[in-house]
Parts: sequence; structure tokens; C-alpha cells
Amino acid sequence: MSTAAERPLWTPSRERIQQANLTAFRQEAEKRWQTDLPDHAALYAWSVARPEQFWVSVWEDGGVIGERGEVVLEDGHRMPGARWFPQARLNFAQNLLRSRDAGDALVFWGEDRVKDRLSHGELYRRVARFAAALREQGVGKGDRVAAFMPNMPETVIAMLAAASLGAIFTSASPDFGVQGVLDRFGQTEPKVLLACDGYYYNGKVVDCLGKLAEIVPQLPSLRRVVVVPYVQAKHALQGIPHALWLADFVAPHHSVTEIAFEPLPFDHPLYIMYSSGTTGVPKCIVHCAGGALLQHLKEHRLHSDVKPGDRVFYFTTCGWMMWNWLVSGLAAGATLLLYDGSPFAAGNRILFDYADAEGMTHFGTSAKFIDAAAKFGLKPRETHCLDTLRALMSTGSPLVPEGFDYVYRDIKSDIQLSSISGGTDILSCFVLGNPVLPVWRGEIQCRGLGLAVDVWDDEGRPVREEKGELVCTRPFPAMPVGFWKDEDGSKYRAAYFERFEGVWCHGDFCEITAHDGLIIYGRSDATLNPGGVRIGTAEIYRQVEKLHEVVEAIVIGQDWPPQQPSDVRVVLFVKLREGLTLDDALADRIKRTIRDNTTPRHVPAKVLQVADIPRTKSGKIVELAVRNVVHDRPVKNQEALANPEALAFFQGRPELQD
Repeated sequence: MSTAAERPLWTPSRERIQQANLTAFRQEAEKRWQTDLPDHAALYAWSVARPEQFWVSVWEDGGVIGERGEVVLEDGHRMPGARWFPQARLNFAQNLLRSRDAGDALVFWGEDRVKDRLSHGELYRRVARFAAALREQGVGKGDRVAAFMPNMPETVIAMLAAASLGAIFTSASPDFGVQGVLDRFGQTEPKVLLACDGYYYNGKVVDCLGKLAEIVPQLPSLRRVVVVPYVQAKHALQGIPHALWLADFVAPHHSVTEIAFEPLPFDHPLYIMYSSGTTGVPKCIVHCAGGALLQHLKEHRLHSDVKPGDRVFYFTTCGWMMWNWLVSGLAAGATLLLYDGSPFAAGNRILFDYADAEGMTHFGTSAKFIDAAAKFGLKPRETHCLDTLRALMSTGSPLVPEGFDYVYRDIKSDIQLSSISGGTDILSCFVLGNPVLPVWRGEIQCRGLGLAVDVWDDEGRPVREEKGELVCTRPFPAMPVGFWKDEDGSKYRAAYFERFEGVWCHGDFCEITAHDGLIIYGRSDATLNPGGVRIGTAEIYRQVEKLHEVVEAIVIGQDWPPQQPSDVRVVLFVKLREGLTLDDALADRIKRTIRDNTTPRHVPAKVLQVADIPRTKSGKIVELAVRNVVHDRPVKNQEALANPEALAFFQGRPELQD
């Protein structure tokens, strides 16, 4: 008899499996290609072995609007260098603006202060007017349109308008500082900038016009700055060159009701995304329209089981690739539930209030939100209905097994919990959820269809139930077309293809489990190496953060001894609940918890208290930045941090000298 630990936390019902988009896709692929695909394992193997057939099926299943052409894959042996659908012509915005009916396309909550909704018809009309206004500014194929905006309808409208013309869209969230914006948009040189006058966070109004007045004069490429009045109706814009209110920008085009979608090559640039690290000026990663569309259709329709009329939410800012992922839900026929502000506004309940009020079917968030909700003692299962909610998605950092327990115990027992992982680098996921497979505690359900994902050891050999590097061994459509202004492709190749020649090495330290799921232990460049043994940081966080006293932690390897380092020792920094102080008893309990549940090598040599943990704008803790500070090395891109002042807690600690 199996024990509870050997049983999955959730198994989809027979009815749910039968009704899943993925089941219909598998059955149709069997007929279409005259092949036997009895289960998901067979489907995955086919999708990797026959990529041309698989991606044609994704195109057909998603009802892509456009000309596909005869050739599916050209130079498929090259990585990078393969070309997908080289004869295709399509328009990304056209595929997201398929409907003009009166149903909800976008619903928006700005904390508990602002609510708005747009029908599919109204969204189409607003995009038509904005596109006409962009065209009047001379915006066309390859030009850049930037947004310094919250996650609100106007941002979606600007992106779709730019894409309809063949322009490239790029964005940053309004909590970025002046230098952070210039580090990004200064490289990509937009013609038009969409910006808000301010935003709400945790009940407070934060002004953005002062930052805009500093930013705009330093972006000489700008022809027009379009300001959205979000927090106040009227401001003076005289101090901002080229500035115009949104209403005035589109007013001359009020009678425009049609969009002339530009038919473009599959690999035409759609987005420029930015790496969020703190090792230098952000890399500008260029993603193509066709790759983003096919990959997101696959992830929404097949892996997330998004159906027409579903109501999809992801807590994200416009500085994180999950915003781009969310917006693609329109192509699957979903209503997008947009939110701007603190996830813990309105007494920590607001996101679950939103779920009930709007009939949310897919709730996307971060592992840190789930951990914080558990520590706050939230029990949405008791306080909210959540009867429409079918899937909960988590990303940003590994979701620890205790996070899985919390979801099924205190949020909802009958739900597909999808821990997903990929990144800005591919604008999508390498590993993610699956509506027809069980959820095992602490494991990501499966590898992405059509992606030859594997785990290799240091010698480039595949391993199972052992830790190693996450790699992708064959080309896929969502690979970047390159880095901006990296004419010879050298920076692009160096970023992903140097570790293993001709193979994408993603930089995640992970393991393929006995269930063919995955566990991610942290970033490879942040793994600890005491005594020459690699340890994933997530293994330590899992133990530390389940202690009631600990709000959050960050762990690094310190070169030891400092003057003539011959090894690395593990140093753990903890942020405790308000009013608590780290004493010897608590430090010993932290070490004992780690030792009892991992190995003696995981136990930190030092445990120190800090007031805050530095993180990027998208909420990821930054082990490398802390490691640099501890080793008295510069942190080059502090503008990437949401709270750069937190680095001061790690500077010159005398406890780290002995």
C-alpha cells in the first residue's frame, strides 16, 4: 500500500482529462500525422522527435491567422541559426484581436481605487486609434515604442498598436528609477514613449512626472511622449519635452475603426526584453512575433488549459516577462484580469477578492507571494468562494514543497498547481504545468512540449534523479532572434551556447525526478560549492523559511579564508519578523533544522540578521549582488533592484572576517 508521501497531491478527474485541450490536441495529432500517441509521455517524445509536425499542429490548433508557407524548419541542425516558418507572414496583434464582441477583453483593478473594463470591440477600436496616431508620428516596421507604465489597459493597447504596424514594443514598470529606465530605453532608442502620471502602491500615490522630466531629455530618439492620467485628472506637462495627454494624442483619429495589420515574417521582432541581473547594463533580448505567438498559444491552450471565455490573471508588472505572457492569453480567447499595486492591499485579501468578484479561472503569482500568504496565515479556502478557479500558477523562484502543502490545504484542494520556470531569455517556460498529469509535492509537472529539455552533468551527459544543468538540445521557435545591436551574435552565443557547444544552457541547477517532473534548486551561478560539492540555494531556503520567525533569507558562498581563499563557506542572512532579534538559540535552531533535513555541508558557517533582502523589480532575490558586496566588489546595475538600499546591510560585516 502506498503512503501519503507516495501519492500525488492532486490528480485530474477522468472528466477533466477528457475535456482538456491537451487531450483533444493529442487525439487530433494522432489522426493528422497517422501516429500512435497513447499517453502524454508519447506525446512529448513525438513533439521533440518530430518538431516540424508538432509546431504545425500548434499552429493549426491555435487557429493562427496568417500564411504558414510550405517550409516549417530551415537549418534545423543549427543552434543558434535555425529558422522557423521562413515563408510565413502573420501579424501578432491580429491574432490577439480576433473578436470584436461585447464580452470582456480586459478587466483592470488598480488596488481598491480604480476599476475599469473593456470589451473586445472597445479594445479593437482603441488599438485602431492608437495605431493611427503612431503612424502619424512616423512609426513603422522596426521602430521602437516604449512604455513606462503599470499593468493597465492602456499598456496593452499601446503594445497591440505597435505590433499591428510592425514596430517593436519594449517596457519597464514605473517603479524603476531614472537610471534604470535610461539603461534600458537608452539602448533601444524608442520613437514614442507611453508613460503614466503616477501609480498606486499600498494605498499611497507615487508620482512619475518628476522622473519623466529627467528621463525624456536624455532620450534624444523620442518624437512624442504620451502621458496617461492614472492617479490624477490634470497636471502640467510643460516640464516634459514632446509630452501630450493620451486623449489629445488619439483625438485626431477618433473616427478610425479599422486596423491595417501589417503582414510580417515569422521572425520579425516583436519585443525587446531586458535581463534583470546586477552584473552590468541589462542585455536587450529581441523576441520574434511568430515564436512568441506559437509558444504562448501552446502554453496557454495546452499546458494551462485556457479555453475561450476563461478569465486569466497573473500578478506582474510591465518590467517582467510574465506581463508579455499574460497578454498573449487574448489569442486563446481569454479575458485578461489586470492588476496594479500591492498584492497585499485591502488587508491582504485583494487578489482573492478579485478572484471571486471576476470569476477568475487561472490565478498566476510568485512563489514568494504563496510563502508570504502562508506566513500571514491567510486561508482563502475559508474566507473566499473560489469556485471558478481551476489553476494556480507560480514562478519567479522555486516553489518549496511546503508551498504546495499550503495551496492544497488553505487555498483549494481541487486545483491544478503549476509551478513554472523559464524566463526572459525565452519569453516563456522550459518546464511547466499539465492539466492531464498529477501534481507531486515539490515538483514541476513536466517539460514543455516541443522543447528538448534535459539535465546534464558537468561532462555533458544526461542524468536522471541527479542534479545538473538545465539544457535544451534542439532549436525551438521562442529562442531569441538575438541581442539588440549584437551584430555578429557573439554576445548571444556567449550567453547560452558556450558551456555546451550548440546546446542551450539555461543556467538553472535542477533535477528530473522519477515522475519525469522537475525540481529546480536555484540558479547555477548562485549555487554554493563548499568542499567542492554543489548545493542549490533553494535547498536551504526551503528549510529556513518554514521557521515561523524567519520572513525571508538569502544565502551565499563566501571565499574562505578571505586573504588566501582555498574554499567556500556558506553564509546565511535572515530577515526576521518585526520585533525579533537573532540570538544564539534561534541561530542554532536554524542550523539544526538545515542539518536535520539536508546534509552537514548545507549548514551555514555563519547566520546573520539583516533588515531587508535585496531583490529585483520582478521580486527575485539577488544572491550574486550580495556576494559581490560581501567580497567588496562593485554591484554595477543597482537600478535593477527594487530596494538597492538593502545592500548596505551586507557591507563590511565584521562577523564575516573570522
